[in-house]
Amino acid sequence: MAGLLALSRAIDWVNLKVGRAVYWLVLLAVLVSSINATVRYAFHMSSNAWLELQWYLFSAVFLLASGYTLLNNEHIRIDVLASNLSRRKQVWIDIFGTVVFLLPFSLIILVLSWHPATMSFVSGEQSSDAGGLIRWPARFLVPIGFFLLTIQAISELIKRVAFLTGHGPDPADRKSAHGQEGQA
Repeated sequence: MAGLLALSRAIDWVNLKVGRAVYWLVLLAVLVSSINATVRYAFHMSSNAWLELQWYLFSAVFLLASGYTLLNNEHIRIDVLASNLSRRKQVWIDIFGTVVFLLPFSLIILVLSWHPATMSFVSGEQSSDAGGLIRWPARFLVPIGFFLLTIQAISELIKRVAFLTGHGPDPADRKSAHGQEGQA
């Protein structure tokens, strides 16, 4: 179990670093959107490349932060029934949902998105809009984002099994879960 917990900590570290880098993409997206809108309305000029860059940045934020969101337990959940159950039963529900729904779905998307991304790169796919950007960077965001989500799901499984077997803290207790708050 110690080896699996070390793997879990490594995965958590990767998604923590990616998530913190994505903060900067949010700022960049806001700046690009603001400059683009200002130029469009003040100077009556527009660029498809700037519009597509906004789309790429939004996609990067959404896809690359998915593992970070799962790490921090900030994903959407419906706890109407589970909130009344014991913590161990809640952990079992998390395990079931991860194994039956999250992992199969994220693995399917990861596998199915790889071919279109590589074909886009090989073909040098360009936007069909005049002045648009190349498409392969945006297409690779899908498999990268789902890879990060998949490995974080594995990390969450490890932490929950460790908790159930008495080898780790409650994963819902964020302060004890590998000391994430104190890491920079």
